[in-house]
Amino acid sequence: QVQLVESGGGSVQAGGSLRLSCAVSSNIVSRYCMGWFRQAPGKEREGVAVIERGDSTRYADSVKGRFTISKDNAKNTLYLQMHSLQPEDTAVYYCAAPRSCSTGATRFYYWGRGTQVTVSS
Repeated sequence: QVQLVESGGGSVQAGGSLRLSCAVSSNIVSRYCMGWFRQAPGKEREGVAVIERGDSTRYADSVKGRFTISKDNAKNTLYLQMHSLQPEDTAVYYCAAPRSCSTGATRFYYWGRGTQVTVSS
């Protein structure tokens, strides 16, 4: 019913930048808290950033100052601008609507398929 489709992932050299996009099939971007979460091989899922309906944002300490989450309600699209990428940022990145607006959220209303980000040293 509701679909979230991530794009913009790829391979980049350390220090580079990428912008991820998440196209949503409905207007949940304007109705729900939205966020980006990632999972690296062999590691648990990690919250990256969340953005509330009123555009307030929260970031994981590991990405603070380097990543920026934003959204375009009219386009039903969520973004994650990533700068100064490091190898430890390598993971599959997912956009989601968490049940609690926290990077520590463990339950979600909606969840995308993910896009791979690979950062080489």
